[in-house]
Amino acid sequence: MSDSEKFERLAAKHERIDEERLAAVTDWVDYITENPPEVWGPQQNAVVDSQLESAQQTGLSAEHEQRVRDVARQLKAEQTDRD
Repeated sequence: MSDSEKFERLAAKHERIDEERLAAVTDWVDYITENPPEVWGPQQNAVVDSQLESAQQTGLSAEHEQRVRDVARQLKAEQTDRD
């Protein structure tokens, strides 16, 4: 498999994931529109609390995360330049 084929497969995968995320957001909007805050509020709080706890357990700083994002952007730009 060539690099361009790999990139195309990865791009298709990312597009599918984006579509799935958008569908999940749309479903959530429908859910909170149809239910009172007393129902969905505690559910949303549980999700947010879980995400915060998970982020804190990684022990990584915001600066480290930013460096990782910067490297990823740079690698993506280099790949785009090669294609």
